[in-house]
Amino acid sequence: MGTAVILKIILTDGSCQRLTLSPGLPASIDDLIVEVKKQCGLQGNFGLQFMDYLFGNEFLNLTSVSEVEHKGTLKVIDMSRPTTMQHDDERSTVFNPVLRPQAFTSSPVNDSSSLSDGSVDTDILSSSESTSSRSSWPAVFYVPKFTYDAELKLQQARLAYIQNGTVLIPDPKLKSSILDGLVQEIVQYKVFVSDKEMEQVAQGLIKTHPCLTEKGSCTGCGGWKTSLKYKLSNYRTHLRKLGCPEVIVNSLKNKPAGQRSAALGVNKAKRAEVNFCPTYPSAETEESLEAMQKALLLDVKKRNNREVVKLKMEKTFAHRRHEVVGDVPMVEDFMVRWPALFEVSEINAEFKRITTVPLQSKFLSQLDHYSDNLTRLFQKRGGQLGARLKTIIAQMADGMDENDVKEAIEDTTVGIYVLKEHASSDGPEDIGIVLEGIKVLQDLDNVALAVAMLFGLMFALNLSYPADLRFTF
Repeated sequence: MGTAVILKIILTDGSCQRLTLSPGLPASIDDLIVEVKKQCGLQGNFGLQFMDYLFGNEFLNLTSVSEVEHKGTLKVIDMSRPTTMQHDDERSTVFNPVLRPQAFTSSPVNDSSSLSDGSVDTDILSSSESTSSRSSWPAVFYVPKFTYDAELKLQQARLAYIQNGTVLIPDPKLKSSILDGLVQEIVQYKVFVSDKEMEQVAQGLIKTHPCLTEKGSCTGCGGWKTSLKYKLSNYRTHLRKLGCPEVIVNSLKNKPAGQRSAALGVNKAKRAEVNFCPTYPSAETEESLEAMQKALLLDVKKRNNREVVKLKMEKTFAHRRHEVVGDVPMVEDFMVRWPALFEVSEINAEFKRITTVPLQSKFLSQLDHYSDNLTRLFQKRGGQLGARLKTIIAQMADGMDENDVKEAIEDTTVGIYVLKEHASSDGPEDIGIVLEGIKVLQDLDNVALAVAMLFGLMFALNLSYPADLRFTF
């Protein structure tokens, strides 16, 4: 049995997965692909690329298993769909075995009617490049291969460390090369990293290269962590000059004025919070995505058109984020432009695109876990909050007439309402969500789902949470 090999696999949706080959590398690329399919749950026809440190960690086609190294990185390339191109009013098929297939048009889409046909939509939007959502931060951060000369120096330092425990104090060139490599790996996931995540990167570095452990540091990597923070900060400055939307919108000089928040008395986002504002998909422009938004207004009215709407919502995600973060629209205006978003399935999808976390399943599972403790806490709560909870419970028991309910909804900035035909009724007649005095979601199954969807909408619309959420019954 050979030596076990661990690999980092980048999937076609941008997420990453760990692959363990206990018997060692297989004999052929075909056998390796079979193992990738098995462990990653993949189907269809795909190829593999490997990260080559000889060419600045670029991905090249895998032609031999000898190119695969322990703790190396492989990328899955979808080869099952051809690339659709529009040329001289005739459609032709082009297949690119190196790049992920994607759709191209000879000019930006300006005719919204051309986007309403389901067959064309599926052809254009099935591209793996259709989303601009962020990749989830890995559970284990794998340190990439650095430049050839840097790896040579580290290899020599590793031998010295094994032989006599001597740690390496890297020269400025080597340290810069290491930091550059780590930052390039970090920004594959996000450009704003938490302190905990930066600690994870620094720990991963000294675990992979023990010779870089810092003497005198309680963690062994405190200096690396600090240097990484400065390096990433400088890199964000570079990205801002290049016009990276997420960096621009989160810089202090370019933060939205927050007109809605001030007008409604809702707290602004804290300085530490990051507004996710991705770049537009390749081969798309603001004009082409605006045309797709107009086409969506017609698509949501069609029956049995769910898949087309889903694909277009995925495609226009970046356009929506630019609008939400940059323009700060009122909820009522946003509902007119993006009615498809105000559905349970799309709220779940939008939340996952923003946070990488599945909203409904995660929220309900955590609610089941903590519900008993929360109930006991509410029952024992005193003071103003306790009085407010008792008032809410009293409203649930007594009920309100139709005019009072309407007035309460109009006065509610953020809230959930539960309507019953009679106060003594066993089940609710309607459960919904109120934002800025209007009903944005109705006929939900239960209050728990309503709370989950409320959180999802708050993220999707970039709304800051007020001190307390008002519940109207």
